[in-house]
Amino acid sequence: MCTVVLSFAPGERVPLLLLGVRDELKDRPWLPPARHWPGSPLLGGLDEQAGGTWLAVHPDVPRVACLLNGRGTQADQARRRSRGELPLRAAADGAGVLKELADDPAALAAYDPFHLVCAGLDAVAMLSWDGSRPAARDLEPGTHVLTNAGHAYPADPVTEPKARHFGPKFAAARPSADPALPPERAWGEWLTLAAGDGLDPGDPRAIVASRDLPDGRVWGSTSLTLVALGADGIRYDFQPRPGAVTDWYTVDATA
Repeated sequence: MCTVVLSFAPGERVPLLLLGVRDELKDRPWLPPARHWPGSPLLGGLDEQAGGTWLAVHPDVPRVACLLNGRGTQADQARRRSRGELPLRAAADGAGVLKELADDPAALAAYDPFHLVCAGLDAVAMLSWDGSRPAARDLEPGTHVLTNAGHAYPADPVTEPKARHFGPKFAAARPSADPALPPERAWGEWLTLAAGDGLDPGDPRAIVASRDLPDGRVWGSTSLTLVALGADGIRYDFQPRPGAVTDWYTVDATA
């Protein structure tokens, strides 16, 4: 993924809200969220090219884990592993996976740079890997914007136009995410912001992006995911056509 917005409010009825925006080549094959892994309770979209996923939900815990591409030194081609396995490991086993990875740079060297997030009802952990050294941290309560550059909002020195534009807006419009409501009522203003807030997809502030590449292919936002973890369970909403406030549907996490 390229952008994650995360609102963490311990003690609230719904302490964890997460928006994930996946940017990728538009012709890269993928499948929408489902239980794609036999014998596992995990839900997530499936990257049909590399395997694994960009975001996984464990509805029984509950827990969500997601991965953003990072910046830095790429892994050696001869030993490279797919980063898509990492959200599955973290969602299944928890934040301890991030600590295990941080303590094993030799194992990390098999992965291209990334930022891995693991969030539950009472804690949010993040591991960043730039190809040279790991950096682990816990996120404080509040609203955070994560990008390929790392923790871009609110207080880190890394700044990006979309983080500066969207961070305060998401923070000011925290929705109820009530699992009993339809998506447009449950998420409120977050759906308008997730649709792009009226910005052109080529704007450097855009959260829903699109770019024509020299080889004729198109790179841009291919899907949006909203996840809420709360005392009444989870809600998991998905949008396969970024840019629209409508077309969201709720993923069944009870099957």
